[in-house]
Amino acid sequence: MPEATHGTRYGYVLDGDGPYPDPRTRRQPEGIFGPSAVYEDARFTWADDEWTGRDLRGSVIYEMHVGTFTPEGTFEAAIDRIEHLVELCVDFVEVMPVAPVPGGRNWGYDGVDLYAVNETYGGPDGLKSFVDACHRNGIGVILDVVYNHLGPSGNFLHPFGPYFTGFSGSYWGEAVNLDGPGSDEVRRYFIDNALQWLRDYHIDGLRLDAVHALHDKRATHLLAELSAEVDALACALGRPLSLIAESDLNDPRMVRSLDAGGLGMTAQWNDDVHHALHTAVSGESHGYYEDFTGLRALAKVLTRGVLHDGGHSTFRGRRHGASFEGVAGHRLVACLQNHDQIGNRPMGDRLPMTALKLGAGLLLTSPFTPMLFMGEEWGAATPFLFFSDHVEPQLRESEDERRRIEFEGFGYTWDAPHPSDEKTFQKSKLDWGELKDEDHWSLLCWYRDLIALRKALPELSDPRLDRVSAEVDPDGKWLVMWRGSLAVAVNFGTESVTLPLEVGSVLLASDEPVSVSAEGLWLPGQALAICRP
Repeated sequence: MPEATHGTRYGYVLDGDGPYPDPRTRRQPEGIFGPSAVYEDARFTWADDEWTGRDLRGSVIYEMHVGTFTPEGTFEAAIDRIEHLVELCVDFVEVMPVAPVPGGRNWGYDGVDLYAVNETYGGPDGLKSFVDACHRNGIGVILDVVYNHLGPSGNFLHPFGPYFTGFSGSYWGEAVNLDGPGSDEVRRYFIDNALQWLRDYHIDGLRLDAVHALHDKRATHLLAELSAEVDALACALGRPLSLIAESDLNDPRMVRSLDAGGLGMTAQWNDDVHHALHTAVSGESHGYYEDFTGLRALAKVLTRGVLHDGGHSTFRGRRHGASFEGVAGHRLVACLQNHDQIGNRPMGDRLPMTALKLGAGLLLTSPFTPMLFMGEEWGAATPFLFFSDHVEPQLRESEDERRRIEFEGFGYTWDAPHPSDEKTFQKSKLDWGELKDEDHWSLLCWYRDLIALRKALPELSDPRLDRVSAEVDPDGKWLVMWRGSLAVAVNFGTESVTLPLEVGSVLLASDEPVSVSAEGLWLPGQALAICRP
């Protein structure tokens, strides 16, 4: 329509049915069941002209959910908290999915209208303003996107073409048609969506949700095609662009370059590091934690990247993974907590402060790309629960049962609050007032000191796994990780120990007193120290 201008509402009628939203709608001002609206990118004025991008190497990532990061739950309110991230000294903010969703609250993985931005958060201009503010403060932005399925509510793609395969591709929904008849344009739909965020929204990288659920048997996998397109765009824009895959395959081809026969991802999430750290600091051994009990498992992931490198996985009941020998550690994004590992627990409970203190000490001195989850840095007491707000009564009422079935066999007693209850969402919002408490503030200072030390000492950001070694106490009380000439010593036990280390100085310690003698390094119970010989 020549007369259509910025803000004009419109929809499509197909064979007498509709109107439907535009499959590539840039704005849904009335939500997923309303009309599309024309959105003109050029109307937004950017102020990040001096931003030249940020490389993932040597970086620290901070994952956040816009709706629960602040009481207001908007991009505008999140901008007011950027100074906190600057002082923490993180390099990237990773924003959980922002596509429109049913109702007013959702994690974002039930999104539809993938080219649009949730109006609850502030719409497309809100996201641009947030990215602009991050860039002006020296922080890059990674956006979490979901290409393996669309949400069950408000998905109007079916009438427009063969977007789906007709079979359930994963637990979360119908598989996307990436390799069947008509799949050329379907692939283009997702690739163009990725390019839109990087080009029009100045996003610095994408986190690709559950790529193991992408069903693609074509000679060139969608991820390889996407990698080539993003590389070309990075050349045109003159700034680095990153692709981070969430994959549970433990397949090193994911992060190998295209010319080496890989899929060309910049990095991938590494669950093995999380599981080993979590088991060591919490003592849990249920479900998929079973194989990670004992400090030898932790020592292996710290030095080899993964635990399951072709050996037997008890949880899966089969052999799993392959060796990551030759893969740089920065290509593995590791965490102590993330939205899944907290939110997929029935009560959304976080690790206690002592566990965070020890786990963060190892994570932020490891050879991997560390990622924090919002509030972790001060030991937030608020949970991060699973919440949704489906409009259809059937979906709304069955959500709790769906979640219970999804996590059968994980070792939980499923007593979670109902996802559709607004209180579930409200309880998940961060309480920034906790920073006035001495214990929370002390933990925040510990995280700040660890990140500052990581950036100051090249040994701690060195991604070469063959330069990392680890020594474990036969009784399972302590572990020492060597990073070049630096020793990261951890006492997981509750009683003090003397480690047989020749230590010249202690650079940073989680607890006092820590002392050095001819016998070695004395550590109190549940303490960590970073030392020079």
